[in-house]
Amino acid sequence: MTLSDNQPVAIEPEEEVANSRVEPTITVSNVSKWFGDVVSVNDVSLEVRPGLTGLLGPNGAGKTTLLRMICGLTRPSGGEIQVFGEPVRNNPELYRRIGVMPEHQSTYDFMSGRAFVELNARLQQVPDVKTAVERAIEQVDMQDAQNRSIGEYSRGMKQRMRLASVMVHDPEILLLDEPLSGTDPRQRIEFQELMVRLASEGRTIMISSHILEEVEAVADRILLLVYGKLAASGDYHVIRQKLRDRPYIVRVGASDVRALAAGLITEPSVESISMDGEGHIQILSRSVWELQLAIPKAAQALGIRLTRVDPLDDSLESVFTYLADR
Repeated sequence: MTLSDNQPVAIEPEEEVANSRVEPTITVSNVSKWFGDVVSVNDVSLEVRPGLTGLLGPNGAGKTTLLRMICGLTRPSGGEIQVFGEPVRNNPELYRRIGVMPEHQSTYDFMSGRAFVELNARLQQVPDVKTAVERAIEQVDMQDAQNRSIGEYSRGMKQRMRLASVMVHDPEILLLDEPLSGTDPRQRIEFQELMVRLASEGRTIMISSHILEEVEAVADRILLLVYGKLAASGDYHVIRQKLRDRPYIVRVGASDVRALAAGLITEPSVESISMDGEGHIQILSRSVWELQLAIPKAAQALGIRLTRVDPLDDSLESVFTYLADR
């Protein structure tokens, strides 16, 4: 997995190659967006086809800006975006084929959930409002709560009713920005099952997230954004394996760090050990799970008391940056 000349990593197993023969529904060509001196999206090119695509990256990577440009809400500073082969800006007929669920959206808490979905159906000029509303609410399993005011909903219930309003006009493309925020484990599973079903009907679905596990169960393909650049694209499981292979640095404090270092240096999971100048040791490992077992085992055998075991670079930013630098 390499990155050269600032080009994204392309990971194309057999399924990905086969899918590339399908006409893309979304085409992003050399798109950039800057706000004053801040570059949010930097020369991104990609294609999205029917199925479920995960848009992953740490907070601030440019995911929301990219989604807003794809749906026509924000004008690119450079480059071009086409949806179904048409320019997306100022194209009302095209907007009716897209459903957008922003990460942050105010809801009318005085309205019932059903009234909120009906409002969106009328705004989308749906011909049979009653049937469309009932179908959308049933899809998110909110029939029992549809007549309650939105102000009484939990965060997860609001997310589901918002999703119903996004789907009420039966769009061919769904752009969902952090849709699992605030949902509990059961709701997350139900949401994932719904997304798989909708994607199997031929829709194009893009889900943004900064949490890898959220799209693991559903995404056919992922796009990885780092600092506004497309760092990697392709099969989720191949990229996931690359993450497992990345090196980790773990800081360990103990009653006798030198003796512990001597006891750990021969462990297969340990690549190197160094002192950090603060009385701790730093262990470089590519198998952090094995290391987690080896440290307490060595400490117990040597009669050493552990005072701390901290990963130094387990943030999402470090994970995505690692992929970008390969």
